[in-house]
Parts: sequence; structure tokens; C-alpha cells
Amino acid sequence: MDKALYIGMSGAKQNMFAQRAHANNLANVNTAGFKKDFAQARSMPVFGEHHPTRAYAMTENPGTDLSAGPLMATGRKMDVALDGNGWLAIQNDLGQEVFTRTGSLQVDVNGLVRMPGGELVLGNGGPVALPPFDNVQIGADGTISVVPVGGAPGELIEVDRLKLVNPPAEALEKGPDGFMRRKPDQAIGGAEPVDGTLRVATGFLESSNVNAVEEMIANLQLSRQYEMQVKVMTTANENSEATARLLQNL
Repeated sequence: MDKALYIGMSGAKQNMFAQRAHANNLANVNTAGFKKDFAQARSMPVFGEHHPTRAYAMTENPGTDLSAGPLMATGRKMDVALDGNGWLAIQNDLGQEVFTRTGSLQVDVNGLVRMPGGELVLGNGGPVALPPFDNVQIGADGTISVVPVGGAPGELIEVDRLKLVNPPAEALEKGPDGFMRRKPDQAIGGAEPVDGTLRVATGFLESSNVNAVEEMIANLQLSRQYEMQVKVMTTANENSEATARLLQNL
């Protein structure tokens, strides 16, 4: 059987992987703080006891687009967006420190500040915990202040400060949970240091940096490529059948 059949199968399979990456980007076009993933393809030579006349395709994720998305005003006091570079440090379900640009903060019944998915938001000394309050404010430097229950409107007490970090972009990778973390070979052997120069905008959320039109066009292109790969498979099969018929007539 002609190896072109396997080349076509490889190309079609890798086109599907690329479509999956772009479809995931498109599905998160309205997800606050989402960073789109890149997808690229490259040729992989076929090695063996023959002349290398064939090359397989391989789709890979070379990284994530870390550019900031536009800010959208919510007016909610517990919504924050990073003003410029930086990340909000949180703790995932495994107790690991990870980073996000999503700043839709919530306070649970125990006063712990969490992400919408339940992850704990980190402060100067660990997870942020707020006492019972009548009002809450988050300053531009991430400082969280509250008016205690029954306190005067101007009686603000500083409770904690959001942990804002700014690791090098080349040291980060996106995990399967969608949060950023340091690459294993870029680990620093401890918690990420705080960057006191970072600022947040209260009452705003950062939108996704996904361009819906670009993702739709990419998916259409990949669909056409998939059809071409199927055509290669069909042609290779037809050639194989024609060869078999010729050999039968000899």
C-alpha cells in the first residue's frame, strides 16, 4: 500500500488537533482573562530503509498569547483587572500557586476570598480571609480594606493585600486547568516574589484576548485542509486498487 495513504491519515488527524485548539479559543471568546493558545504544524520526516520521500505532519502548541485583553467595566467592588503587566496569584485545588488575569473575586461564608471556580486568592501571608464587613474596597495597589459590621462608613481597616506577581513571560506555561504557572525548568524553588509596582483597576474585568473572526477563519482553513487530506487518502486507495487489478490481469 502506498505510504501516501498514511501521510494523508496523519495530516487529517493533525488538522483535527489544530481545529480543537482553535475551537477552544473560540469557545472562550467571552471568558474573562482567557489567553488564547497558538497552534502550528511542522513536517516530520519518515525514517527507515528507504529514500525519505514522505513527511508526516505534526500539530503542536508552541505557547500561549499573553497579550492583555480589553478592560470591561462591571462596577462590582470585588472585580479587579491588572492594569498593565502582571498576574494575580491564587492557589489551585492541589495547593499549588498558579497565576491568572481573571479578577472576579468572591467571598465565601467563611470570609475566604475565592475565584469563581473555588480557588483561593493569595495575599501577603497566604489565602486572603476577610472579617465580617459592611463594605469592602480594593485599592490600586491591591490593598483590601473593609468597614467592619456596625462601623462608621469611613472606618476602613486594612486587612490584606492581593498577591500580584510578574514572572518572565518566557518562564510561563498554561496548565490543563487554564491557569498559568512556571515551567518545570524555570522553577525558582519557592513562592513567586511579590511585585509592588503592579497596579489593579477596581470595578473592571479583563476580557479574553481571542479574536473571534481570526479563529473562525483559521477553522475554515483547517476544514479545507482536512478535505484535501481525505482526498489524498481516497486517491491513494484508488491507485492501490487500480494496481491490484493490473496485477490480476498479468
